[in-house]
Amino acid sequence: MKNVLVTGGSRGIGAETVRQFAAAGDRVAFTFHRSETAADELRRETGAFPVRCDVKHSDSVKIAVDKAVSVLGHIDVLVCSAGIADFGLVTDITESRWEEVIDTDLNGVFYCVRHVLPAMISRKSGCIITLGSMWGQTGASCEAAYSAAKAGVIGFTKALAKEVGPSGIRVNCVSPGMIDTEMNSAVSDEAKEAIAGDTPLCRTGRPEEVASVIRFLASDDAGFITGQVTAVNGGFVI
Repeated sequence: MKNVLVTGGSRGIGAETVRQFAAAGDRVAFTFHRSETAADELRRETGAFPVRCDVKHSDSVKIAVDKAVSVLGHIDVLVCSAGIADFGLVTDITESRWEEVIDTDLNGVFYCVRHVLPAMISRKSGCIITLGSMWGQTGASCEAAYSAAKAGVIGFTKALAKEVGPSGIRVNCVSPGMIDTEMNSAVSDEAKEAIAGDTPLCRTGRPEEVASVIRFLASDDAGFITGQVTAVNGGFVI
């Protein structure tokens, strides 16, 4: 049994990740920002412990981590899945929106890791899993801020894996393709169909398909895997 903290756990991939860890008998806490109703429903469904948190702010993250530790005792697995998307031309992105995406999708990962990592180093044990994106690997037209943030997450993951490997901590990134989540609801049906048409498996993905890879990477079966970017994209990026 592991003690797991999932950020952005009230919806989409994060919520499915909470469900799968809880179903496996692990003790789970998860953060949410605005989705209080969804968080409470997930709590009642899984028994996981919800904590309100805005990952854009280090102080909010520290408070959330402290609350999770007070319930779990310590954190064995950190899953950084909190994130937002942005769609539009670079010339139309406001500075405030750019900063919001980078602060949430990249800086938020750093804040979560920074507040969880010292205890893992002290125990010489731990597993950190970040959520990238295929657009962080290839870049996406009209998603420059999101692509930049996710590319940063991938680079951060690789660097961190080298840094903390000697402390017995594994760090990996899961890089989803087009997944059927609320975050992607702003993508037009035409765009989704076009991406599915360019995907070798000829469809979009499901949150549970990403969550199952996350859970594998957190398991003892993945004990010799670190610093890797594991794609769950149906072959869209090879």
